[in-house]
Formats: sequence, C-alpha cells, structure tokens
Amino acid sequence: MSTTQRTIDTGGKTFLGHPRMLANLFSVELWERFSFYGMQALLLYYMTYSLAEGGLGFDPALAAGLVGAYGGGVYLSTILGAWLADRVFGSERVLFVSAIVIMGGHIALALLPGVPGLAAGLVLVGVGSGGLKANASSLVGTLYRSGDDRRDAGFSIFYMGINIGALVGPLLTNLAWAAYGFHVGFGLAAVGMAAGLIQYSLSRRNLPAAAHQVENPLPRAEYPRWIGIAAATVALLGAALATGLLNAGNLADVMAYTAIAATIAYFAVILSSSRVSGVERRRVYSFMPLFVASAAFWSLFQQQFTVVALYSESRLDRNLFGWEMPPGMVQSINPVFIIIFAGIFATLWTRLGSRQPSSPVKFSLGLIVMGIAFLAFIPFAGGGPNSTPLIGLAGILLLFTFAELFISPIGLSVTTKLAPEAFRTQMLALFFLSISLGTTVSGLLAGLYSEQTEVPYFAFSGVTAIILGAALLAGAPAIRKAMSGVR
Repeated sequence: MSTTQRTIDTGGKTFLGHPRMLANLFSVELWERFSFYGMQALLLYYMTYSLAEGGLGFDPALAAGLVGAYGGGVYLSTILGAWLADRVFGSERVLFVSAIVIMGGHIALALLPGVPGLAAGLVLVGVGSGGLKANASSLVGTLYRSGDDRRDAGFSIFYMGINIGALVGPLLTNLAWAAYGFHVGFGLAAVGMAAGLIQYSLSRRNLPAAAHQVENPLPRAEYPRWIGIAAATVALLGAALATGLLNAGNLADVMAYTAIAATIAYFAVILSSSRVSGVERRRVYSFMPLFVASAAFWSLFQQQFTVVALYSESRLDRNLFGWEMPPGMVQSINPVFIIIFAGIFATLWTRLGSRQPSSPVKFSLGLIVMGIAFLAFIPFAGGGPNSTPLIGLAGILLLFTFAELFISPIGLSVTTKLAPEAFRTQMLALFFLSISLGTTVSGLLAGLYSEQTEVPYFAFSGVTAIILGAALLAGAPAIRKAMSGVR
C-alpha cells in the first residue's frame, strides 16, 4: 500500500466520512451518467418514432433488440478498457481518454442525421463508456485499505452520484426533445459530458499513486503482436458488416454469444495465471455464482429501457395536473429512489459493520425482490391504453431500486475485494461482463413482450428470478467459505 493511499485512507479531510477523493470520482461519474442516461432515455423512441416525427421508423421489436445489444456492447467494451488499464496505461489515463471519446459520440448523435449518425454515436459512446465504467470503479477501490468496513458504504455513495446524473439527464434531455427535437436532446448529453471532463481535468492529479499504476505491464516486445490483433479484429468486423453477416437483426444474438465466450476466456486466463495465488484462485471461483446471479438480475432490470419504455408510452397514465409527461421521464423515477435510499443502505451497512449480511446473501435478496417486482406488473395486465396509474409503476420501480441496491454497488465492492492483485481492473471487467450479458438478454426478452402475452411474460420472469435467488441463498454459506475471509 502506497504512502499516498494510506494518507487518503486515514488522515485529512473526508467526504461524508470517506476518503476525500471519493468526491472527485463521485462527480465525474455523475456527469458521465447524466450524458449516458440522458441519451438512452431518448434512444428507443428515436429509433421507433416515424421519420415525420424526427425518428428513424424502426420496428419496435428490432429497436428493443438493438437497445439491448448496444447496452450489452457498452459493458462488453469494459474488457478493452480494463485490459488497457492493467497492461498499458493505468486506470486514471484510460478514464480520461474514455471521457473524451464519450463526448465525441454524443456530438455525433447530435450533429449527424439518420442511421450513420446513430451508428457512429453509439459506437463511440459504447466504447468510451466501457472504458470509463471499469476504471472509475477500480479507482474507487484504490481509496480503501484491505479490510476497511467502509468499502461497501463508499461504493453505495459512489452509486448515489451515478444516479443523481441518471435522474437529471433524462429529465433535461426529454424536455429538450419535447421542445426542440431529438438532436438537441442528444446535444445536451454532450454538454453534460463536457462538464464532467472539465471537472475531472482540474482534480485528477490528486488521486492516489495506485490510480496511476499499471498492474501487469505489457512488455514492449509484445506491442506489435497486440496491435496486429487489434487491426485484424477491426478488419473482420468491417468485413462482417459489409457482407451482411453481422446486421441489425442478429446483432443481439451475436453480442450475447460474444459475452459468453469472453466470460469463459477471461475466467480461464485469470485462473491459469501464475501471478494468481491459491487463495486468490479460490476467491475467483467463489465469484462465479455471483456472476450468474448478476447476469440474471440485469436481464430483468435493464428492461427499463425496453419493456418499461414501451409500457410507459402505451399503457401508463402520464397525465400530471393537465400536463402529459414525456414517456422517457419515467426513467428518472428509479434514480430518484436511488438517491433517497442509497444513503440509507450505506448507513445501514456502516452501522452493521461486520454483522451485515454477506455479499452472496445480498445478491440473493436482490434477485428475490426483482422477481417480486415483475410479478407486481400482473394486476395491471390487460388494462388497455393509459390504464396503469403512475403511482402503480412508481411502486414497481421502487422494488427495482431495492433490488438494485442489494446487487449493483455490492457487486462492484465485492469484485474489488475478490480480485487478484494482478487483475484488479480486469476482474471488474468480468463483473461488467455479467451486466453485458444480462443487458443483451434483456433486449432479446423484450422482443417476446406484447400486451397479449403480459401475464405469462411477467409471471415467468418473476418466478424464475425468485427461484434463482432462493438457490443462491441456500448456497451462500459454501460461497462465503470459498471467499476466504472476504464478506
């Protein structure tokens, strides 16, 4: 542990009782999430609205699959960001460059019309967000010593910053869309990312020395080989797109298979590395059931951007005192609840300290609550247009929030604790791979949703999540034993 990091952990000013630099990372992630969710709140509607309405006129099922594939691609690209951090540049520099790429993607969506602008924007935002996600979380992990009971609470506070951005972004971009059109909404997302980039630039030098370290430097002699691999990969992707082998119709399936293959490969690389000790290897094995639980959770939770978005437009009563709320604003309900309850959960974990539930138990509770949330849709099934009261959907999204707080910040925290030292950031990429897989599956599942199949759709999804949660709860003692002292 570096002297710089020890000083941050134990002395000087604090941020809500945590290392002061948590405020820096809290802020930059807030602005990144402002831009990301502000754009994503418009994305499905931009694809499905007619050309006369300023959209692209895509079929809703195709658009839902593409939104899922895009979300999966964002988290899949954390592999690249994590590898560059651990092998070449370090987490801090990768995060900085990724923020610039994200801003470029939002500018492309704002200025370039039609499908070319959509493709360029989503690729840039996807790659940039992937690089920023894994490294921002990894940098939070560098602020705490091993065994510090504040870690879970710190990640919950960090997660609250994420959701302040996720709250304000959709609100403002939806208002811009309603007043001036889609492209102005996308432009506002670019302004938000620019604000985050400026803020980070002014304070990045104050991060601890561990933030700049390259954990497993790539030998210079290996550079040509990896540059060749990168060039070949880009060429293959270009050829697949040019020949139609990879297209909008099969992109979600390809993304799911890619995420599965990348997961298997990543686990194999980490487990077979000579730089991983026996204890670290047992901890990686204990992470596997948490990975599966996380993928299952995100396959339901990420339907906020597909099924819930479609549901909000056609089934929800959005009239508020004579004003019709834009459907995309529904996506700000969950962040409101996160802001309210993240601090409560963080305080609870801090107060309980070593008596708090273990991470596997928290994961199991999250899955069970997520299942209950999907079952809660059933009483509103078959009601017709504008039949679901806003308070009803808000109650369901409150359950989404509780489930999220049991899994997402806890997943980030436990991953940093279980990670082998040589694969600190790349282990976080593995956690994000679970989100990639779940997000892609959420788009595929959304293609099965319709008003005619609501009851079986929501019932199957909810019951499956509850069964998986109960199974994980039963296996929690064995998992915790394999975690070798990590809670």
